[in-house]
Amino acid sequence: MQSVELDISVTADDAILWRDDVLYLLDQRRLPQEERFIRCQDAADTAEAIRAMVVRGAPAIGITAAYGVALAVRQRYAEAPEHWRGRVAQDMQLLARARPTAVNLFWALERCRRELETVAGGDPFPPMLVLAQRLHEQDRAMNRRMGEFGASLIEGPTAVITHCNAGGLATGGHGTALGVIRSAFAQGRITEVFADETRPWLQGARLTAWELVRDGIPVQLMADGAACARMGAGGIGWIIVGSDRIAANGDVANKIGTFSLAVAARHHGVKFMVAAPTSTIDPDTASGADIPIEHRAAEEILNCAGCPVAAAGAGAWNPVFDVTPAQLVDAIVTEKGVILAPDAAKIAHHLSG
Repeated sequence: MQSVELDISVTADDAILWRDDVLYLLDQRRLPQEERFIRCQDAADTAEAIRAMVVRGAPAIGITAAYGVALAVRQRYAEAPEHWRGRVAQDMQLLARARPTAVNLFWALERCRRELETVAGGDPFPPMLVLAQRLHEQDRAMNRRMGEFGASLIEGPTAVITHCNAGGLATGGHGTALGVIRSAFAQGRITEVFADETRPWLQGARLTAWELVRDGIPVQLMADGAACARMGAGGIGWIIVGSDRIAANGDVANKIGTFSLAVAARHHGVKFMVAAPTSTIDPDTASGADIPIEHRAAEEILNCAGCPVAAAGAGAWNPVFDVTPAQLVDAIVTEKGVILAPDAAKIAHHLSG
């Protein structure tokens, strides 16, 4: 991977850029201090960018993987026009291993596999690039529809709490949870946003606050552990989060700390909304107990911004996600509409509609 600076005015919707036949990913590890991009030249670069959290957020990971397949096809076809399929299959396995929890990654790779099956002859790169770009644009459009559906549930004006980052940086543009917040703020339904800092990667502090400040939406940052007290103080109408995988019964895997928010929200009578595209719903995963939860290095907990914060010799338990039971979710919002009090039957009906 190569770090570069592009001569553009960077916005949250520029997290994934295809420019001059090159894939550029806004390096979210450097935000908000630096606005630099990682140049990905092949599937290996793309997989490493996903693994290293240059790009993160389930929809963005899926879109990036589709571009990674296009890069793989271009490279392997140029190397061996008669034997490119087997090598591309290996590259797709590499991409699939980059992150285990975000189901959009596997959804996008399956879309790519189906498209590759239709390629009978000639250069396979153009149709694969068209597919990646189509998935990118579709995600942006779906997020805007999702934002309108979610905003319609909010009886404002009220303040809301969000966790991690589910904005343009985590998607093809506009965002899922932040897409709802953007739409609701524009309609006068949301007055301000309280954003959890979201340890250990501080996505709330570094990314969500960066997006909201640029949009002119009032944002107050708070420590993750302050959310319950903030709900108790009143004035919070909704918790609005995204998701990396939703099981067939409505259980929701999202950034670690989401489950705690849902428990506290139910205690305080605050509504809990999950905004995610239908590609995040995994009908093959029966419940949250079946969702693979990624664990990352202890150093992410033992350090903050590269500086040690723990006593020498301490260990760390570092799951990236937790699972919120469907019973604690008031609404799941997708590009197709709203699922109130989700359960297995409602999820199945929503997907079939």
